[in-house]
Parts: sequence; C-alpha cells; structure tokens
Amino acid sequence: FAAGHQRQQQQRRHFINPFAGPQSLLATRTLPYPSKLIYSIISDVENYSTFLPYCQSSTVTRTSQPAPNGKTYPEEAKLVIGFNGDVSESFTSRVYCVPETIVEAVSGRTETQLSPDEIAHHSARAPDGSEDASRGDTVLTHLMTRWTLRQYPYKPPPASALHPETVHNNHHETSEIPSQEKTDVTLAVEFQFANPVYAALSSAAAPRVAEKMIDA
Repeated sequence: FAAGHQRQQQQRRHFINPFAGPQSLLATRTLPYPSKLIYSIISDVENYSTFLPYCQSSTVTRTSQPAPNGKTYPEEAKLVIGFNGDVSESFTSRVYCVPETIVEAVSGRTETQLSPDEIAHHSARAPDGSEDASRGDTVLTHLMTRWTLRQYPYKPPPASALHPETVHNNHHETSEIPSQEKTDVTLAVEFQFANPVYAALSSAAAPRVAEKMIDA
C-alpha cells in the first residue's frame, strides 16, 4: 500500500509540475524576403485565421493612432484558438506594433516591455478587466507573444567563386549574382492557461507551434 501510494504521489507531481509555470516557445528563421513584406503579414492580425495554425477566427477590435509613418496598426484583437478539433476558446490580446520591427501581443496579467517612445501611437492600457478585455476576457493568465524582425542585405559570393571553371573558360567573366534582401524573423511566446486541462493539451502541441507559425 505504501509503495502504491508513493507511486501515485510521484505520478501526481509529474503531472502537475510541467504546468506550474508559463510555457515558452522560441523559433527563428532567415527568410529570403524584405522585412517590410514580412511585417505587413505579421501585423495583419485580421487575417490570422486564414493562415495561422490553430487560429479559427481573428478580429481586430481596436486600432492605434497613426504612427510616425502615417499608418495605423491593430491595438486590440480577439482570437478563437482550437486544439485537436475538440476544444476551442476565445481570448482578447492587447497588441503593440513597432513599425517594421516588432509585433507584440499581451494578455492576462502580462504587461508590455516595450518603451513608451516605441509605442507612443498606442493608447495606454486600462488597469483592470472591466475596461480592458485583454485582462478579463481571456482563458490565459499570462501571454506574451513577440515577433521581431531584423533586415539585412545578403550578398552572395561572385559567380567565379561558385563556378571556378567560368574563369578558366572566359577571362572576361565579371558577372555576379545580384544582392537580395533577407530578414531574420524571431518568434518568442510565453503563455500560461488558467485551466490545467488546456495546459495539458497545449503542452503536447507546444513544441511544434512556434515552428508552424513561422512556416505559415
């Protein structure tokens, strides 16, 4: 009996411990596209449901004031997320956009870590759930999602380096492969469900979610 009770206690601890704190995801890709193009897709929250995995619905409920570049961006959004075709839940996020560089979403008790200067075009977040749906209308006690883009020009090696035989065959060969824009894209997600059942379901899919989101 004592041995059986000890095994149950160990199993119970093993079940609870993984969900005692937030889960974290991180993925990075270097994509052969200009950062402006990638940013326009990531900041298009209204269309997330058309291409992001597990996202069944996405609605922007508030937009920002014009940023220094004259554009407005999502400031609050409601998403419906589904798992395994059996469970779906909606939650509201507060969204912050640093033009061409960062798209961040927070929900629950989480606060943005961006500086006021970076997000001056966004209004101040209300302090309680009665005025801010991202604090009260959520199944997540904690959510921080941040996309970060870093643009750099990529200059391939000259054609002579890729194909040395062209130099021997043609001494006048001077053509080079043109440079192209590439972008480092990093997605960092930290989240915690209020419901331990959802935490258990998400933990099975979590290791693949960030990779799937960037691929999408």
